[in-house]
Amino acid sequence: MKRSARNPVTSRPALLGAVVMLALTSASVAAADDGRGPLEVTVTAPADARTARVGALFGADAAGRPERGHFCTASVVHSPAHDLLVTAAHCITHADGKLFFAPGYRNGRAPYGMWPVGEWVLPAGWTADKDEDSDVAFAHVGEVDGRRVEDAVGGNRFVTGTVAGAGAVTLFGLPDARETPVMCTDRPVARGLTQQRVHCPGFTGGTSGSPWLNGSGQVVGVLGGHQRGGSTADVSYSVVLGRAAAALYRTATVS
Repeated sequence: MKRSARNPVTSRPALLGAVVMLALTSASVAAADDGRGPLEVTVTAPADARTARVGALFGADAAGRPERGHFCTASVVHSPAHDLLVTAAHCITHADGKLFFAPGYRNGRAPYGMWPVGEWVLPAGWTADKDEDSDVAFAHVGEVDGRRVEDAVGGNRFVTGTVAGAGAVTLFGLPDARETPVMCTDRPVARGLTQQRVHCPGFTGGTSGSPWLNGSGQVVGVLGGHQRGGSTADVSYSVVLGRAAAALYRTATVS
């Protein structure tokens, strides 16, 4: 489970494991984006248009202000209302009170503001029995200073029907033990018909909900699913986004 220990939903022991962080160069980023390598290498993600769309979730204190500790990762996906996030369903189960989303969060700062999270859209399979094959959720966020979140940072296309292993994906996440996002590229491997996995070191607590982006910048996976995203820092899972995920997205875009 890769939800943060500071998650206001429930508590869990922090995951252990060393994170090998390598120096990030423009050449390595370009190679990772097109899937030719380096694979299975986790680095600090640069501050750019891609990471502006990825952020951390925060709980609220008694006064309704964002708490200091972040938990889980979410990202902005394109929608007609320009107000939609995608994350893992297990990130928000039993969540009480107000939540905030900080896109582009880095070094303790929210450069694009703190966006209030509103209505959640959860699959029936998750609400009924926490089915690991339904571990995907959407959320609407309110406006900040009269702006919608997608207008502020852009949004990635949410795409279903992609076969696991068809191409490399890049994960972007915010570990709870870090104040900067990390990224890693790998080729997914199918785990049965409904799950897929990648090998990326250092995706510890807080990275649940991380988007998996293909070479076209489309969300083709969300860190979650089996073992609520993975029981170790080196292997991460996602539900295979199929018809159920497509139907959930349609529900979210008309709600």
